[in-house]
Amino acid sequence: MPRVAAEATPQYWDDACRHLAKRDRVLKKLIPKFGEARLRSRGDAFTTLARSIVGQQISVKAAQAVWDRFSGAVGGVPTQLVPSDVLKLDLPALRESGLSARKSEYLQDLARHFDGGLVHVTQWEGMDDEAIIDELIAIRGIGRWTAEMFLIFHLMRPDVLPLDDLGLIKGISLNYFSGEPVSRAEAREVGDAWAPFRSVATWYIWRSLDPLPVDY
Repeated sequence: MPRVAAEATPQYWDDACRHLAKRDRVLKKLIPKFGEARLRSRGDAFTTLARSIVGQQISVKAAQAVWDRFSGAVGGVPTQLVPSDVLKLDLPALRESGLSARKSEYLQDLARHFDGGLVHVTQWEGMDDEAIIDELIAIRGIGRWTAEMFLIFHLMRPDVLPLDDLGLIKGISLNYFSGEPVSRAEAREVGDAWAPFRSVATWYIWRSLDPLPVDY
């Protein structure tokens, strides 16, 4: 299975920053504040998506504890799990890791999709964003927001605008509308002006809310 390098950085980042700084008054001020910080991708596709399922609706600390128990039960390297190894565990074994019944079922479905070739990992490079999203949301437990985060943080696609992300909406409100409520249509209008580097602009908007690097 193809893997992203241990810590990869998008080649387009500097070009994107120059483009956005020329086109957008807010980003022109924001980008220099964060120096050499860059989006970075780690791990492999299956493990990244498994972690996203484990972490749903629980705190970061709790998610890490459950992940440690789950990856220990699966065996192998916690940063690169193998789908077939997950399928060897039945639901009671998954539940013993601290997973809910629903998340246990989601992880089994994720493993079946990867093990059975229902997601075309080797073809993703040549597929457009929406085609990949369609593949991912066919997996139980993965919605559009999770798929978009995967596109940004793992595949490092440059032009994703995650309008279901509350942080993005809040950041647009604060940076472009003086904190006034923002409709989805208004957020889209702001975001569309960032094309073809909407992922990069989104990352800096997130950083305006939290100076620590956004990770996934």
